[in-house]
Amino acid sequence: MDDADDLTQLDPAYKSMLRLQLAIASLVLLVAATIAEVAIPGWTGAVWIPALCVAAYALIRVPLRRYHATGFSLAEERLRVVRGIFFRTDTVVPFGRVQHIDVGQGPLERVFGLSTLTVHTAGTHNASVSLPGLRHEDATAMRENIRAAIRRDTR
Repeated sequence: MDDADDLTQLDPAYKSMLRLQLAIASLVLLVAATIAEVAIPGWTGAVWIPALCVAAYALIRVPLRRYHATGFSLAEERLRVVRGIFFRTDTVVPFGRVQHIDVGQGPLERVFGLSTLTVHTAGTHNASVSLPGLRHEDATAMRENIRAAIRRDTR
């Protein structure tokens, strides 16, 4: 279970969607930095240059790191989701514990044709596992595969 080699990567469009999300946040940051630059006379660049560096790093590096830090596998009657840059989480959901499955799309996910698969399990602690960055067709196919496996087990 420690092998990351058997994990499937998310859809590459997920990196573009993350970049767009971060571009929107960076725009807000840069507007705030511009307002601070105007409000503080004589400090030309003291706020704007660090804000620009943070925004550039966020746009270039963060989407790649998040994309490469997330993977999943759907095999052996279980869903395994591995994610995290600083704090790695390896979650395994046996199909026998699944209560229901959602496939959701936000506005940016719809633009990029992506979905988030959310598997709700029995129990209270960490009762749902979300897997963002899946192509919409793949997410619906995964939902149907899990539902078919659950039906087989209950018969």
